[in-house]
Parts: sequence; structure tokens; C-alpha cells
Amino acid sequence: MIKIGTALFEACEELERERGISKDVLIASLCDAMVAAYKKHMHVKEAANIEAILDEQTGEIGVFSTKTVVETVEDPDTQISLEDAQEIDEDVEIDDEVKIEVTPEQFGRIAAQSAKQVITQRIRDAERNNILNEFLEKKGTLTTGIIQRVENRNVIVNIGKTDAIMPQKEQIPREYYKPGNRIRVFVLNVKETNRLPQVIVSHAHPEIVRELFELEVPEIEDGIVEIKSISREAGFRTKIAVWSNDPEVDSVGACIGPRGSRIQTIVGELKNEKIDIVRWSPDPVEYIVNAISPARVVSVDIMTDDEETKDALVVVPDDQLSLAIGREGQNVRLAHRLTGWKIDIKSVSQMEDEEASRVSNYDYQDDIQEEEERAVDSEEIQEEIEEEMNQQEYDEADLQEDSQEETSESEEIE
Repeated sequence: MIKIGTALFEACEELERERGISKDVLIASLCDAMVAAYKKHMHVKEAANIEAILDEQTGEIGVFSTKTVVETVEDPDTQISLEDAQEIDEDVEIDDEVKIEVTPEQFGRIAAQSAKQVITQRIRDAERNNILNEFLEKKGTLTTGIIQRVENRNVIVNIGKTDAIMPQKEQIPREYYKPGNRIRVFVLNVKETNRLPQVIVSHAHPEIVRELFELEVPEIEDGIVEIKSISREAGFRTKIAVWSNDPEVDSVGACIGPRGSRIQTIVGELKNEKIDIVRWSPDPVEYIVNAISPARVVSVDIMTDDEETKDALVVVPDDQLSLAIGREGQNVRLAHRLTGWKIDIKSVSQMEDEEASRVSNYDYQDDIQEEEERAVDSEEIQEEIEEEMNQQEYDEADLQEDSQEETSESEEIE
């Protein structure tokens, strides 16, 4: 047996506390390393009956060979005679198994080098698996981290046991990420690599808004108020559609909170990003009207209502057109994402001009049609005149022929 003392156990306990690596895993790794070192030292490739045993009380470890007790030994590597076995244990019988220590002399240094390599690798593997399992469970949830640094436009965020990467496309535009600041991020994806797992986080994902509302609004967490849809342009504006399953609970009021306390907390967390809370409705017309807010709506016409193309025409007062569309089309774009409807916004004046244009075009088409009809009538009259003239000429020719026949008949009579 090799004396290793209690320092190993103290180190295992410390690793278990700091990195969450089980003490049993480390001890099993040490035993596996001892067996691997023994096989290499003894030039043995296959030795299924070889194992290492660690005595935690004495702090000793050794390599043992398990052999079967037989009357006649045919394979000395796996069998032992009854007489030899009774020297080790007087109570053994035929077909029993006994463990015989086979630890080589001067084996401590060889075992230590092998154990170091194996344990180091096992610690890395265990740490990687722990991190992978932990963040696979956190995938799709909100977590808090500390900004470490910015590398190649990627923000490195420490989220506990590992550093996560926030790509540029997942960052809020014009946001300054200062190292050392705490930040709430959304765990977007977890990728397994040869080293530590790569965790991808986002600061611009719409689900961040959902998580914040669930944290701040008890009615949402209890299931009384339901978030139906979210559309977000991070750093600028968010629209969120909510619905109450209890008629006595106002979904919008619950999200705003007493004197706006709940929504103010969320807006502060999002660095003063504007948030429109919209009341969801199963009626598409009412839902679109709510989604276009804060602009007032005169009318909503459903143009097409199939699953592939949902088109709606929204008419607003002239002074509300810019508000309904929003800066660079932001308001109508967010309303489209929120409702799933393609929304065309026009003012009352634009609709009146289009109507006048349609009427004018209709009158113009009528005039053209009348002229065409008159032209057709004129052609018909001309054709009738020509037919009459032709008939008259035909009749005159017939009269002339009749006159000539009468003249010839009179001449014959004479």
C-alpha cells in the first residue's frame, strides 16, 4: 500500500466546494489512474481483475488483483489455490474470490505522475459537464452577469462558473458596456466545445422584456394576466400585448402598477426604453386599433383574412398620421410584428383624394365609353346610308334593264 495521507481528501473536499466536482469522482479518478499506471508499468494490456482500493481511514492506496479460489490452478493471473488463499483468509472456500495486493515496489512516483494527468483531465471533464448541464437548464431564461471586457465587438460577460459571449447583433445599439457593471442577459444558446462550453447571451432579445414583467408583475407569475405577444426594437421601443383571464383584473393596469411603479422599474432596467402596453383582443379590428396606439384610429378595414396574408387598411386623422407610422416607420412596424397583420396606414385626406381620383377616373371612363358608343352609332348610320345608296343603285339598274326589255319587245311587234 502507498501512503498518501489526508491532504488528498482535503483537496477533494475543497474542489467539491469551489467547483462542484464530486469527491467520489476525484477518488474514482485516482483509482483509475493507479490501475492505468500499473498496467503500463507491468506491460499488461488486459487485466480485468485489477483494481485500486483507497482506504480513507488510513490514507493508503494500493493495487489489488482479484483471484478465484480453485483446487488446481490453471491460470495464475486469475486463479489461486485453496492453500495459498487460506494464508490470506482462513475462511475462504472453493469458488470464493480473494483480493491480493500486487502494488509494485517503488511504484509511488510512477503512480503520482499518472494520477496527476488523469485527475487533471477528469477535473476538466467534470467541470465542463457541470457547466454544460447547468446552463442547458438556464437556456431560455434570464440571468445576471458582470461585464468583463469587450473583444472584437463581442462583450464578454461572467455569469458564474464561465464567461459568456454577447455578439454584436445581440447588443443594444448605442449602449456602452463598461467592464465591471452588472447586467441582466438572456441565455440564448449553449454550445458544447472541446474545452469549456460556449454560452451565448443576449441583451436585445424580446424575452428579456417577458422575464422582467414576470418578475415585477405578480398577476403574470400567477397566471391571471397572460402575455400574448411581444415585439421589440431594443434600445428604442417595445410593444407588449397582455390579456386578463379574470374579468375583475385589468391586464394593462396590473402591468403598470400603483402609480406606475412596476412599469417604471422595468423601464429603468431597460435604460429608459419606451414600452407600450397593449390590451390583446380576439377581434382583429380591436387588436389592431390597440396596437397602433398611442395614435387614434378612424377605421380599420380587413382586406384579406387568410392564414398566409393578413392585410388591413387603417385610416387615421390627418394630425395622427406621423404618430401612427412612427419615426422611420417604427410604430407600424412594431404593430405588424405584434399582431401578425400587414398594416397599411392612410390619413383621411389621402382616402378622400383617392376616392375623388376614383370618381374622376370613373367619369372619364364614362365619357370615353359614350364617345365610343357615338362612334359606333355613326359607323352604323354610315353603313345604313351606304346600304340604301347601294340598294337605290341596284333598283335603278333593274328599272333600266326592264326598260330595255320593253323597247326590244315593241320593236319585234312592229
